[in-house]
Amino acid sequence: MIPVQRAETFYLPPPHLPADAWDLVPPAERVFRWYEYRVQRRVTPPDGYVIGQRVWARINHNRWVADCPCSSAQVVTPTDPRTACTECGLGWLEVVFPQDPAAAEASVAHLLPADRNWWHPEDTTAWDRSPAPEPAPAEPLTKPEGLG
Repeated sequence: MIPVQRAETFYLPPPHLPADAWDLVPPAERVFRWYEYRVQRRVTPPDGYVIGQRVWARINHNRWVADCPCSSAQVVTPTDPRTACTECGLGWLEVVFPQDPAAAEASVAHLLPADRNWWHPEDTTAWDRSPAPEPAPAEPLTKPEGLG
């Protein structure tokens, strides 16, 4: 079975480095190393948190992601529930995961990886969340035959 990807399995060192080169880097900070290598531009993790701001974790095409208010997104992990944007430079944000991330992962495990999507029940901000199904119309009440 293909597991849902988390930051520690998504943001890996480039092939010319040993596989364990980033093991001492906290998972939420690995995006900065990965981004620097990919775009060949220095980016520095922020120093502080954005107080009172939080974002929701969701499974999107088999990856745990969280959206920045600037509309960028990062792959995140419940083992280090924070994110900071490599695009806009916003400070660290708290990432809200479900109480049992493994249960959320298991709930989509029967799907193909590209179809694995899950949203936190309290998240009303996800732009790509499937709309709730419309309730079926109620059957009209009719009198049984023979009653007047």
